[in-house]
Amino acid sequence: MTTRTCLIVVLAAGEGTRMRSLRPKVLHAIGGRSLIAHVLAVAGTIGARAAVVIGPGQEAVVEAARAVMPDAEFYLQHERRGTAHAVLAAKAALVQGADDVVIAFADTPLITPQTIARLRGAIAAGAGVAVLGFRPADPSGYGRLIADAGGRLLAIREEKDASPAERAIGLCNAGLMALAGEVALAILQRIRDDNAKREFYLTDAVAVARAMGVDAVALETEEDEVRGVNTQGQLAEADAVLQRRLRAAAHEAGVTMVAPDTVYLCADTKLGRDVTIEPYVVFGPGVTVEDGALIRSFSHLEDAHVGRGTQVGPFARLGPGVKP
Repeated sequence: MTTRTCLIVVLAAGEGTRMRSLRPKVLHAIGGRSLIAHVLAVAGTIGARAAVVIGPGQEAVVEAARAVMPDAEFYLQHERRGTAHAVLAAKAALVQGADDVVIAFADTPLITPQTIARLRGAIAAGAGVAVLGFRPADPSGYGRLIADAGGRLLAIREEKDASPAERAIGLCNAGLMALAGEVALAILQRIRDDNAKREFYLTDAVAVARAMGVDAVALETEEDEVRGVNTQGQLAEADAVLQRRLRAAAHEAGVTMVAPDTVYLCADTKLGRDVTIEPYVVFGPGVTVEDGALIRSFSHLEDAHVGRGTQVGPFARLGPGVKP
């Protein structure tokens, strides 16, 4: 994989009206980091170029994205005519070429570098299209991944168009997709808008690829990794998943949390070995805690550096520039 180039097209043009907020949806945060920043952080981790597709008037999204990835490219989708239409807004980035083209969504912040690597691995192994699937407890409303007897992916069928047998399929479309760079543009440009909404759907890429004689495959991941955020409730659910990940990573690194479910961590929180954290502690962005420190209960730290062996709190408030 280290010799293959990758372009990640991040779709961020949605208005997010269901959030009931004046703030663009992708700028809402979990773990102290915006949704789009989480996705771009993954792109940076794997050394990919990033092409971000935005809608009109989203200068704040551009600013936030550039803070994470200064060399990200931005493309404007003037009209919202479907997901494939959005990807083609970044046609100039696609023309530049890449071995692997990954299409991700700025409101799906929990995707991991490991899963992106699996999608790219399928492309490296010869597939033209690799689609990420998952098995939700309730598949209602999701597109189903339709495969033949040999396990090859034939199509993504929207639930409203699915037969009873197809609706019984548990493997659902997670949205994320990888395309082989040499056929990506050809596939995307063959997608038609002959549907009720007159929109260009990325899901049609599978059938188009098959018609071109290009293999398509499906990969599976856990539901938590592909949680999309469309409402404040879903934002809270995604944050809860992220907190479980961050606490597990802290435990693996040798951190003791007396009551881990009461500790709030940020994505950039840095904790040394033998750090002890008592109940009801909040870590805001920009916190580093060195080895052997003790953070007592009901403390709130943000943009702070806690030295080796230091005790903080209880009921401490550490802010910008404070170094105990």
